Amino acid sequence: MRKGLLAAISVLTLAGTAACSEKAAESLENAGSAIGDDVNNAVDRAGEKIDNGLDRAGSALDEGSDRLGTAADNASRDAEREARDARNDVGSAMERAGNDLKTD
Repeated sequence: MRKGLLAAISVLTLAGTAACSEKAAESLENAGSAIGDDVNNAVDRAGEKIDNGLDRAGSALDEGSDRLGTAADNASRDAEREARDARNDVGSAMERAGNDLKTD
């Protein structure tokens, strides 16, 4: 885009130089440079906003995956604890049932 803009400015500058006075050509060149600078600055600002947005999105994904990992770890520990407690409860119940059968 910049190359096309600079080419158009160059053509306008050459045409202006041939048809106008030196002062008018200089004014046209200055206007072209100002337009080029404005476009360049706008592109730079847009690039910075895109970079910042991608950085924020990456941080949010990292934070979300960290939370998900922590939740999965907690759920795994809870499941192991519940399974251990259930085995103990079943074992105790079987033991009581065995003792009841001995006494009958």
